[in-house]
Amino acid sequence: MNRDVRTAAALMMAAGLAVLGGCNVGPEAKAPEPTQVDGWSASLAGAGLSPDPVANAAWWEQFNDPALNSLVQRAVEGNKDLAIAAARVREARAARGVVAADSLPTLDASGGYTRSQNSETTRGGRFNPGSSESFDTYQAGFDANWEIDLWGRVRRSVEAADADVAAAEEARRDTLVVLLGEVGRNYVEARSLQRRLEIARANIRSQSQSLDLTTSRFNAGLTSELDVAQARSQLANTQAVVPSFESALEQTLNRLAVLTGQQPGALKAEFAQTGPLPAPPEVVAIGMPGDALRRRADVRRAEREISAATARIGVATADLYPRVRLLGSFGFQTSQFASLFDGDSRAWSVGPSISWNVFDGGRIRSNIKVFQAREQQALLGYQRTVLGALEEANNAIVAYDKERQRRARLMEAEVAARRAVALSEAQYQAGKVAFLQVLDSQRSLFAAQDNLAASDAVVSANLVAVYKALGGAWEPFEQPAEVKERMDEGGGGASGPGGAGGGGSQG
Repeated sequence: MNRDVRTAAALMMAAGLAVLGGCNVGPEAKAPEPTQVDGWSASLAGAGLSPDPVANAAWWEQFNDPALNSLVQRAVEGNKDLAIAAARVREARAARGVVAADSLPTLDASGGYTRSQNSETTRGGRFNPGSSESFDTYQAGFDANWEIDLWGRVRRSVEAADADVAAAEEARRDTLVVLLGEVGRNYVEARSLQRRLEIARANIRSQSQSLDLTTSRFNAGLTSELDVAQARSQLANTQAVVPSFESALEQTLNRLAVLTGQQPGALKAEFAQTGPLPAPPEVVAIGMPGDALRRRADVRRAEREISAATARIGVATADLYPRVRLLGSFGFQTSQFASLFDGDSRAWSVGPSISWNVFDGGRIRSNIKVFQAREQQALLGYQRTVLGALEEANNAIVAYDKERQRRARLMEAEVAARRAVALSEAQYQAGKVAFLQVLDSQRSLFAAQDNLAASDAVVSANLVAVYKALGGAWEPFEQPAEVKERMDEGGGGASGPGGAGGGGSQG
């Protein structure tokens, strides 16, 4: 081995040792202190909710409704917001690959040919006759450039990119949670509107019979025309609610179609027949607040954003120190193409390059303060997200509990209203009461039935809100194979949620 080769090998070994012995400047990423919550602020007694750990099953399957399960699956496969979130994950993974490439040497290949002639009026041309003749130059070779990451600038950049990837993945999961909650809520609304339409049409038939009865009694001279007018007025008022219900149902079905990635109107045939309202289970296990916080994707995303902001402080801090690069080139150069790759045509160079921003008017230190302030913003954002998550969960639990209590009273009211209709109709036909009492009892029954149907839907919708507030699916939703393939397009070296927390010792 000649002396030049030994020199190059020594420089490469020194560079490798420098990388191994380098340190990471800036603070280490740390998980925020866990929020201590002893229990739910709302009382679970009598609410049909239990602090037991949640079951490892998707929440929508708790309703035992095949139609709802089918809509959820189609939404996961076709929803555009979810597809956009998946594309953002791919973007973050690709960006991570760009950053990670800085830790490796760059190698550029080049080659060229030039034909040149010196000017005869230059020193070489005037005093060296013949030097102004034209000549050829052939060259080919490689140039290498490698930044020796002594201070961890590149490693901190990779940490930040890893945290960005994890945050993007949690954002996709959060989009999924919101999507499934919207599908569940709109499905419940659609089934409720179908039920309320049935109730309205059943009351229209009953009130039509009452109108026929009063008309017959009027024609027989047994009652006044006032009873007929009142019966006709009540019938028209009940008929008037049908178009509003039909409009709301069609709008809800259009919303469900778009949520599942289909055009408005695509679900009309599927919902042509009235289906049952999904009923909540008798007891729902919701765990403890700490469990919900660990499950919620928005909380995990906020935590990863702290890690990314912390790592970028190290990136900015590394600018205070010199950058060391190892430069090298190897190639061939000759004036005759036939001898381009001969041993005598070889040319090479290798050596370090050091650059240090000695004076910048405080730019670097101000930039460090920028990223420190962003880390503080990320920490405050995390705390805000945690408080918002606890508020959402407690409010959802209270709403579910109170609506169940309200529904129990509405069931009693509906039974009493049905009994009042039967009694008033019998007494009217016996001539014991005025027809106005029949109308009042029919009006009260329709209101009680409609209120009960609406409350049934609110109970189920509030339970969906509870599930959503607790983190959506108890476990990450299993993506279909074709969706996974789209997610993985473009590769990427993403780490999991813990990928941005490590990284060397502090220099």
